[in-house]
Amino acid sequence: MKATEGMFDESVVYVTKQGTQVRTDEGRIVVWDVDAEEDEDPELATYPKEKLDTINVFGGVNFTTPFVAEANEHGIVLNYFTQNGKYRGSFVPEKNTIAEIRRAQYALGYPEELAIAKEMITAKIRNQRTLLSRKGVHGTDILKDLGERAQSVSNKDDLRGVEGEAAERYFDRLDETLVSGWTFEKRTKRPPEDHVNSLLSLTYTFMKNEAMSALRQYNLDPFLGILHADRHGRPSLALDLEEEFRPIFCDAFVTRLINRGVFTHDDFTADNHLSDDAFKTYLSKFDDFMQEELTHPYFEYTVTRRKAVRQQAILLRKAITDELDAYHALTFDR
Repeated sequence: MKATEGMFDESVVYVTKQGTQVRTDEGRIVVWDVDAEEDEDPELATYPKEKLDTINVFGGVNFTTPFVAEANEHGIVLNYFTQNGKYRGSFVPEKNTIAEIRRAQYALGYPEELAIAKEMITAKIRNQRTLLSRKGVHGTDILKDLGERAQSVSNKDDLRGVEGEAAERYFDRLDETLVSGWTFEKRTKRPPEDHVNSLLSLTYTFMKNEAMSALRQYNLDPFLGILHADRHGRPSLALDLEEEFRPIFCDAFVTRLINRGVFTHDDFTADNHLSDDAFKTYLSKFDDFMQEELTHPYFEYTVTRRKAVRQQAILLRKAITDELDAYHALTFDR
C-alpha cells in the first residue's frame, strides 16, 4: 500500500490535502492529486473499500460520482469539514437503517430516556473527577456529591442543572492540569476565546463525529436526542453519547497536547484556529490517540478508544431495544 496522504486505522480515513479527489480504481479507494505535475505520481493514497466505514474530508477535497455510488453500496459515511475542522455535513448510505431499531428509538418513553441520561451524566462527572485525579488535582468532593445528585433527580431539567454545575466546578480546576505558559479561565465557545478553548472545541467536534459514525453504524438516528433537546440540524443523540467521553478522552487529549509541547501559542492564527501545518499535526495526533488501547470497564478486554466509542453505541442500542435492562456508560474510576 502507498504511504497514506492522511491517516488510516482500517476503518476511518482523513483527507486534508487541498485540491485532491477521492475516486475508485480496481476495487480500491484512491486519493488522487488532480494538480500533480507530470513527473509526479498523482496517486497519494489507496485503501481497501471493504474495510472502510468513514471518510472525513477537509476543505477543497471532492468525490467522483462513481465513488459516491460505491460508498452508498458499501455503507461508507462521508463527513465534510471546512479546512480548519468545522463540521459541515455528511453523506449517509441508505443501507444504514434498520426499521425495528429506529421504531424502538422513536418509541422510547420519558422514564427510559431519563434513566439512560442519568447514567451518561453520572459517568461524565465521575470521569471529570478521574481526569483531575490523574493530573494530581485533589479536593473534588463536590463533584462526587454532584454525581450522586445526578442519580437521584426526577426530571431532565434538574439533570441538566446538575450537569451544568458539575461542568462549572470541573472547568474551574482544569487550569491546574496545564504546564506553565498555558492558562484556562473559563469555557468559551462560538468562537473560542483562547487557544485552550480552541483545542477543546476542535476535539469535541471530532469526538461528536466519532459518536455520529458509531450511532449510524449501529442504525441509531443521531439526531433524535435523549437529553439534548431536539433542534433542526443538531445531532442531539451524538452529543448525548459524547458526554461521557468529554473529560476522559477529549480533555485528556488536549492536556496531553499542551503538556507535551506538541503545540505552542505560535501554532495558532489570530482568530485562534490552528495553522494549516499545525492542524495536520493535530489530525495525526488525534488519530493516534483514538487508536491507543485501553481495557474497557464493562467488557473487560482491550480495545482502542475508537472501538470503545462504538461499543458504547452498541450498549446504547441494546438499552433502547430492551436487550439490556440499563445503559452501561463508559466510566473510569481511576
